[in-house]
Amino acid sequence: MTSPALVAFDLDDTLAPSKGPIDARIAAQLHALLAKVDVAIISGGNETQFRAQVIARLGEMDDAIAARLHLLPTCGTRYLRHDGTDFAALYAHDLSAQQKDDALTALREEAERLGLWETEPWGDILEDRGSQITFSALGQKAPRDAKHDWDPSGSKREALRDAVAERLPDLEVRSGGSTSIDITLAGIDKAYGMRKLAEHTRIPLSSMLFYGDRLDEGGNDYPVLAIGVPSVAVEGWEDTAAKLDELLKTL
Repeated sequence: MTSPALVAFDLDDTLAPSKGPIDARIAAQLHALLAKVDVAIISGGNETQFRAQVIARLGEMDDAIAARLHLLPTCGTRYLRHDGTDFAALYAHDLSAQQKDDALTALREEAERLGLWETEPWGDILEDRGSQITFSALGQKAPRDAKHDWDPSGSKREALRDAVAERLPDLEVRSGGSTSIDITLAGIDKAYGMRKLAEHTRIPLSSMLFYGDRLDEGGNDYPVLAIGVPSVAVEGWEDTAAKLDELLKTL
């Protein structure tokens, strides 16, 4: 493809260690990208995580640069743009109170039934992110190694996803990260978020470039690839940084 007009990223294990802040090297590369093209980040993480992991690490940005940064927390159920003062929501597709209760109940009951409910997790297992309910099998603060070792084949997540989806036919239930299940309004995934991004920026999907660590079929980045966005598979933020060095030479 020709040089992209917009470069998009997954966050955890693509731009940053899971739940961790972006490295100074990634921050510098994002600034270099923003000087040339629009940049988007789309992830299952909530807005608070985006602010801690990314915005706080980018430091001061002038308004013109900040306007080129597009943030899509909770898989694109929210879309934040800089309004000249701060990053504010252009939209937020929140779940109703009943939908949240149903999702939380189904996740706990099915995880317990399948033997996947941890009694000593690292932090909360269930989280209400407003527009998304997230199940983290080992807890929100679980160390990276433990998370990667929990379900390398994906069979545990698949079994839980299928069981919960059967109970919530009117909601979207999908595997998230290495230990997580995400629930949103029906029809909303990263493909939805990328289409909304194209709509708001008027940049066609074919002129974007996406980096993600879960582009395999069934991975939570796969919907982006499936709708035709040119995509680059990475294995951790260090791999992303190396590939961005090469991309920046071409812009």
